[in-house]
Amino acid sequence: MTITETDAVRHSTGSPAERLTSRDPEAFEIPSGREEAWRFTPSRKIRDFFTGFEADAESTVLVPTVPAPATMELIDDTHPLWGIAGAPSDRVAALAWSKAPVAGAVSIPAGAELDEPVQLVVTGAHGKRGNGHLVLDAGANSRATVVIEHFGGGQHAANVEIRVGDGAKLDVITVQRWDADAVHLAQHDALVGRDATYRHINVTLGGGIVRIVPTVRYAGPGGRAELLGVNFAGDDQHFESRLYVDHGQPHCSSDVLYKNALLGTSARTVWIGDVRIRPAAIGTQTYEMNRNLVLSDGARADSVPNLEIETGDIAGAGHASVTGRFDDLQLFYLQARGIPEQEARRLVVRGFFADVVDRIGLPDLEAQIMTTIEARLGYTATETEE
Repeated sequence: MTITETDAVRHSTGSPAERLTSRDPEAFEIPSGREEAWRFTPSRKIRDFFTGFEADAESTVLVPTVPAPATMELIDDTHPLWGIAGAPSDRVAALAWSKAPVAGAVSIPAGAELDEPVQLVVTGAHGKRGNGHLVLDAGANSRATVVIEHFGGGQHAANVEIRVGDGAKLDVITVQRWDADAVHLAQHDALVGRDATYRHINVTLGGGIVRIVPTVRYAGPGGRAELLGVNFAGDDQHFESRLYVDHGQPHCSSDVLYKNALLGTSARTVWIGDVRIRPAAIGTQTYEMNRNLVLSDGARADSVPNLEIETGDIAGAGHASVTGRFDDLQLFYLQARGIPEQEARRLVVRGFFADVVDRIGLPDLEAQIMTTIEARLGYTATETEE
């Protein structure tokens, strides 16, 4: 049986308006698993993350490719770039913040336009634990794309800080292709400047438990944020995306589109979309959509959109959530034109994800993602080419 939850009302256990942030882990109680922030997460499997752990030697390897004039340096928590985008909003993020010895900081100079993406490849070691911290700083009126890819195994807690300067345009693409034993809990905080454009694309295709928490705040009016996601969960995989968009400046916009597919009796996805529009955020335009495609019995998709609107002077606000199985009419249409059933199913899934994947803007990465998705459906590269 497929279980789906759609809930537009914040539970009494908490509200985005009351969202606590702190760099001090002790500001957060150790979760019991009943809290709003953790009620969908398999807490018993991640107890070590709640008490924190020191990083094992060589728990991760970071391989950066940083095209000029962008630069990358290692910084500690005394550096002015550390903390530029916000503070942790849960105990796991705060522990990772306090225990990460250094951060990899990528700086994109004001006015720079990068022809090639910054690439950060993170590989985790099986059986080891680590705390990571990245800082991405896009100067005013710059243009850049940053791709963060994750491979390997182990347990990893991480923070990613993102500052998008006034008038800048920054795309951040995070791809999780972990092995089956990996556990990855990360918070991605973005601060979007005046008239800046920010896109965050979250693609999770591998790992045992992956929980990504993207947050957006605005530093000035006219900021635009687009949050896109693709998750494909299989047996014994829990993929969770918890988004929080905090509109506190006038005439800003946010657009959220996440698509999840589930294949396997124990496959699980969770999508939480919290949007707050504060009294000063007049002229806000926001919309969030989550779509879930269930490919087998027993899979479970939880979808919880939330809007908190504190001013009546907005351009528009809305949300939607849809969960369903294959569209039999689509299959019938394709089969009626001579396409075998299995190929028809592949085309339906490919079409389901295509409008998100095609927005990445990096053809090689788009092709890799689609190839991985089709491999999860049982298709080889040769079969797909034919």
